[in-house]
Amino acid sequence: MAVVSVPMWNDVDVDALCSGARVVAFDLDNTLARSKKPMKDDMAERFSLLTTLIPVAVVSGGKYALVTSQITDCLTAGANRFHLHLMPTSGTRYYRWDGRDWEQVFARDLSDEDRAKAIESLERNAKAQGIWSDAPWGERIEDRGSQITFSALGQNAPVEAKEAWDPTNEKKNRLAQAVADDLPHLAVRSGGSTSVDISARGIDKSFAVRELARILDIDVHQIIFVGDRMDPDGNDYPAAVAGTRAVRVTGPADTVMLCDDIIECLRAQVG
Repeated sequence: MAVVSVPMWNDVDVDALCSGARVVAFDLDNTLARSKKPMKDDMAERFSLLTTLIPVAVVSGGKYALVTSQITDCLTAGANRFHLHLMPTSGTRYYRWDGRDWEQVFARDLSDEDRAKAIESLERNAKAQGIWSDAPWGERIEDRGSQITFSALGQNAPVEAKEAWDPTNEKKNRLAQAVADDLPHLAVRSGGSTSVDISARGIDKSFAVRELARILDIDVHQIIFVGDRMDPDGNDYPAAVAGTRAVRVTGPADTVMLCDDIIECLRAQVG
């Protein structure tokens, strides 16, 4: 994978960032909202306003239900849902607004055999490495059809516990490597704060942004991509490598301020 340097949001020339951009795409957890939590009002207001100015995409490793509870349920009345592109499970599923509801356009699911092998490998290796929690908050392994996700502390673990569990990413990366050795034909990568994701090879956020560009008949470089996991081991980094105008944030508070700058710039372009 090529090495790409991704600038922090406050080091970006916003005029250059927005010039010629056709879409603004966001990671979800710790970019638009805290893990498993809905967008706060200030973020929801900016996000909704942005949809009236430019197409907006959400590219998340999480399942569709989380995109609904964290994003679409929080939209303001003025949001342009027709401008929204929802790509959960790293873009293996794609949803658009049909005027009444969110319609699934496509899903690229793993085979039953691959899902079973992934679940077995995750459990076995997590136990061997001593990171299989005996008292998780919810499911430790979730079958999302197109993606299998391991959450070390459980799907419903408190944000504070998740963020404290593996600040250096060593635990996640070690588990991901062991599972990748078991399943060389699948893509295994470190996900969120406590998660490891497994999907078909070639299915990551680079796949998602390329699919989005294909669907919209634009160049990948015309996509602004905002995410917090822009380190080479992070699940947002492939979107940067794919050629998007990638921007790093450290959390939703950064994203709110970046959105303010982007909105001001887009309004100036229209005006």
